[in-house]
Amino acid sequence: MAEIAGFVGMSHSPFATLLPPSRVDGPGGRFLGDAERVRRAVEDLAPDAIVVIGPDHFHGNFYDVMPPFVLGVEQAAGFGDYGSTEGPLPVASALAWPLHAGLTSAGFDLSLSYSLTVDHGIVQSYEMITGGTSLPMVPLVVNTAAPPLPSLRRCVSLGQALGAALRSADFPGRVLIAASGGLSHWLPSNDPRDPTVAGERREALIHGRADVHAFAAAREPRVRAMGGDPGARVNAEWDKWFLSRLSSGDADAVAALGHEALEDTAGTGSHEVRCWLIGQVAAAMPLVWTSYEPVPEWITGMGIGTTFPIT
Repeated sequence: MAEIAGFVGMSHSPFATLLPPSRVDGPGGRFLGDAERVRRAVEDLAPDAIVVIGPDHFHGNFYDVMPPFVLGVEQAAGFGDYGSTEGPLPVASALAWPLHAGLTSAGFDLSLSYSLTVDHGIVQSYEMITGGTSLPMVPLVVNTAAPPLPSLRRCVSLGQALGAALRSADFPGRVLIAASGGLSHWLPSNDPRDPTVAGERREALIHGRADVHAFAAAREPRVRAMGGDPGARVNAEWDKWFLSRLSSGDADAVAALGHEALEDTAGTGSHEVRCWLIGQVAAAMPLVWTSYEPVPEWITGMGIGTTFPIT
C-alpha cells in the first residue's frame, strides 16, 4: 500500500519568473530562498511519486466544458506559460488509477483525462518542490478561477476521500502530496455572467480551446501589466491566519468562511487555497513549518507550508 510521505503547500505566481528579485533581499527573495530549502528537504524524503493539486488558468479548461475537478491518469503536458516547462511530464499511472477508483467509491465523480494540459498553476510548484520534472506525478486540477466553483467544504471532503484513497492504493511507494496556489490576491473577473467580461475576452473564456495559444498570447500582456506594483493589494494578515489554521490542523475554520467571505477578505485569486485544503486534509497532518512573504510586486501573498521540518 502507498505511504503518505507528507504535504507541501506553495504559492505560485507568473512573476516569480517574469520579475525575479535582483538581490536576495528583493521582492520574492525570501520566498525563493525558502522554496529551495523545501526542495532540499523533499530530496531527502525521496518520495516515489507526487500528487500535485493545482488550478488551471484557462490553458486547459474553458467554459465550453468546465469540470470542478480533473484527474490526469495517463499523459500530461505542460503548457509552458510564464517560464514553466513545456511538453510531456511523467505521470504515475500506477497510482492515478487506484486514486480514481477510491475517489469514485467515495462518491466523487471526477473528470479524468488521458491527455491533460497543465499550466504554471501545476507546473511551477511541481518544479520548485521537486527540482525538475522527473518525479512521476498525478495531477489533480481544481477549478478555482471559473465560477461557479466547488465549495470549500466540498474540497475538504475531497481531501478526506483522497487521503483514504492514497492509503489504500496498491502502489508500492512513498507519495508526497503538493498543493499549488494562493494566497491572497485580487484578479479580474473570469465570469461570463459579469457584464464587465465582454467581447473578445468573453468569447475566449468560452471558446478558447479552438486556438488556445492565440488566447494565451492575447492574455499574457494583460497579466504582465499587473506586475511590479509595490502598492498592489495583498492581505498579509489573512494569509498568516490561513497558515496558522493549517498549522493547527483546522481546515474546517477556513471552509466555514464560505465563498463570499473568502473572496471579500483575500481576493478572487485566494480561491486557489482550495488546493491547500484538499492536500492538507488528505495528508491528515498539520503544518509544522511555514514561510510567508507578501510580494505585492508579484500581486500575491507568497506562502509555503510543510508537514515535515525544514532546515
